[in-house]
Amino acid sequence: MRFGLIMSEVGQGLRRNFSMVVSVVLVTFISLTFVGTAILLQMQINEMKGYWYDRAQVAVYMCTATTDTANCNMTEATDEQKAAVASKLESSELSPLVNEYEFETHEEAYEKYVEFTDSAEADYITPEFLPETFWVNMVDPTQSGVLIETLSGTPGVDEVADQRKYLDPIFDALNAASYTAIGIAALMLVAAVLLIATTIRLSAFSRRRELGIMRLVGASNRFIQTPFILEGVIAGVIGAALAGGATVAVVHFFVQGYLAETMVATSFVGLEEAAVVAPILLAVGIVLAAISANVAISRYLKV
Repeated sequence: MRFGLIMSEVGQGLRRNFSMVVSVVLVTFISLTFVGTAILLQMQINEMKGYWYDRAQVAVYMCTATTDTANCNMTEATDEQKAAVASKLESSELSPLVNEYEFETHEEAYEKYVEFTDSAEADYITPEFLPETFWVNMVDPTQSGVLIETLSGTPGVDEVADQRKYLDPIFDALNAASYTAIGIAALMLVAAVLLIATTIRLSAFSRRRELGIMRLVGASNRFIQTPFILEGVIAGVIGAALAGGATVAVVHFFVQGYLAETMVATSFVGLEEAAVVAPILLAVGIVLAAISANVAISRYLKV
């Protein structure tokens, strides 16, 4: 009987403030969708970092006849110098760190250059202008500094470069986008909390006569507050469920259905990650709605 009376009050409150409830649902839906997007974006950044950093190589560029650096001095690396670099890579000091390496000749470098460069520009370049290179795959990419320190300054070596440094600006930009999404999500969550609180106070105001009667007959504050808290929670749950569904749909149709097929040379989040995010959004929606509704009705009853 007590539970039935509470649910009756909840239904009455939802009907009386239907438009406001719809507003709460929409704001909660939008705000939690931003939250889910921010979480998934950070997951995607971590996924791509793991994928690309593991594949990033250390490039050991050998001197060419046109390299004007102190270690080269416009002198082509000799066969002995190239053999010395290969010997160091296979030495007991570096071999445990090196997964594998391959040597790229002038002609192979030129073929790659022609493949990825406008043909008009390639007419002005000859293979001798492009350095011969040792491409090294590390067992642990984070230990590339040891390789750089050991081979830098070796006779015939122009530069030792870790390709991960070219990836860092890209991931910095993605992180900035993730932080922006988090900031927008936080603002939207504040808006949702304020709207839930306003809706609860309006609902209480519209039923002020009933609340007065309930107080006169000895109803406790907890009994009076429960229907209003449930109203907020119901609206929050609906909004959070819609946000979770939208998150799963975005991953399924856009990320896995479009990006993964269009950009096959990388790794993307999947439905497993979306399935982790959806319950988080539901929990956040319930907690925020319950807390904001409880604070709003408690303050109203004290007035």
